[in-house]
Amino acid sequence: MAGPFTNLDGSTNPHGISTLLKWKLNLHDETRPKSPATGVAVPAVDNDGRDLRKALIDNVTWIGHASFLVQLGGTSALIDPVLSPTLSGVVKRNVAPGLTYATLPRPDVVVVTHNHRDHMDMPTLKAVAPGAVCVVPLGLGASFRRAGFARVVELGWWDTEQVGAMTITFVPAQHWSRRGLNDQNKTLWGGYVLAHDGLAVYHSGDTAWFDGFRDIGTRCGPIEAALLPIGAYAPRWFMKTQHMNPEDAVQAFSALGAERFVAMHWATFKLTDEPLDEPPRLLREAWAQADLPDDRRLVPAIGETLRL
Repeated sequence: MAGPFTNLDGSTNPHGISTLLKWKLNLHDETRPKSPATGVAVPAVDNDGRDLRKALIDNVTWIGHASFLVQLGGTSALIDPVLSPTLSGVVKRNVAPGLTYATLPRPDVVVVTHNHRDHMDMPTLKAVAPGAVCVVPLGLGASFRRAGFARVVELGWWDTEQVGAMTITFVPAQHWSRRGLNDQNKTLWGGYVLAHDGLAVYHSGDTAWFDGFRDIGTRCGPIEAALLPIGAYAPRWFMKTQHMNPEDAVQAFSALGAERFVAMHWATFKLTDEPLDEPPRLLREAWAQADLPDDRRLVPAIGETLRL
């Protein structure tokens, strides 16, 4: 299987330079007042990584944005690690990473959902993953090998790889890929289900709402924790084909049949028009509208470890 790739429904990113300019120049009907990109207070905790280095308890730790450390059965996996102070020297972090290079346990495996720079940060990867297995979507292996990574595994949708005690399954998402000017959709995108001994953690990567959530829940469930994005959604006319809003994320959670919702993809980088601290409030409202139990909705602080 080789690119260019499409979503399950055959769609690709519908936006080009004209609609991008329409958004950026506020030539549309969903304009919002400008809100701060940094200096926004969001929940964060100190995590010295001491307990994580023992890897004795199954857990997930939110590092920020889409970056997580997942430990299952004594195997440590880093998902979309981004510890750099900026994205490509342009977009500044609002809050420091929840784990640093010094406190982060050495990963056994690093998984990357797609090649967008807020998910695939080469400076971070070179610092944290020189000896780890790198699991990447189809088409990305060559980039990792050129960067000096020796243990690279490429997966297509529904492909599985075993690393230590952890089974890693690459699953579909509704999104797109691009790293440079002329490589749109030349590499695949998706999410991952990490599992050990009947305990499964799902990370969606970047995705819009799509019917594939039900299939993921059926084929890879039961899912104990669904790590789902709640930010980077405004304006909806531009973002709805590629990013969920909190209401979509609640719908995805229900379709997956997961036990617990874990919020991500907010508070860290100002990528879209909504205020950085707005997503949790809209998530609470959507959760209440869906009449779901509050104890199944988790909005961790950056650096917080959740035991499974």
